[in-house]
Amino acid sequence: MKKLILASASPRRRDLLASLGLSFEVFATDADESVPRGTPPRELVGILAERKARAAAEKFPDDVVIAADTVVSVGGEILGKPKDDADARRMLRLLSGGKHTVYTGVTVISDGKVFSDVIASDVFMREIGEGEISAYIATGEPADKAGAYGIQGLGGIFVTRIEGDYWCVTGMPKEATARLLGLAGVNVLGRAD
Repeated sequence: MKKLILASASPRRRDLLASLGLSFEVFATDADESVPRGTPPRELVGILAERKARAAAEKFPDDVVIAADTVVSVGGEILGKPKDDADARRMLRLLSGGKHTVYTGVTVISDGKVFSDVIASDVFMREIGEGEISAYIATGEPADKAGAYGIQGLGGIFVTRIEGDYWCVTGMPKEATARLLGLAGVNVLGRAD
């Protein structure tokens, strides 16, 4: 029986995949995340999700591997995870009072076949005051999140609305994940139609 391998160290992705009722193992890869400067965000997350999945598939060739990658894009700039608190502050200032787009790429590999998709959602934020930014950074939540905020945590208090898939913004869109796993023979609801 094939195992399901999540190629990610992200606790959020672990929780999201577990919420689908699937059992899986976690294998964090050290896939190369460098891409040419100017790579469009939709392409970037697709490339990185596939690289992570391929790195895990090399270690687990007889299993089903899933990987994802998420970035935030605002004003033509791609925001990954902040380097430090000052970078998190810069990112939150950029996002404050405007719209940004979150892109999440998901790749599933099984039996050498690659199934991928990229989901995009627009997120609107209210103005965030400097005191709020400082207090939010002090919680530690922004440190390991693309765009320096987590919508599913305290960062959600800044979001006024979303156009698109909420789960894309959290880092693993459930519909796309279930659909791609289904293509690889893993049926989330335990049955095939």
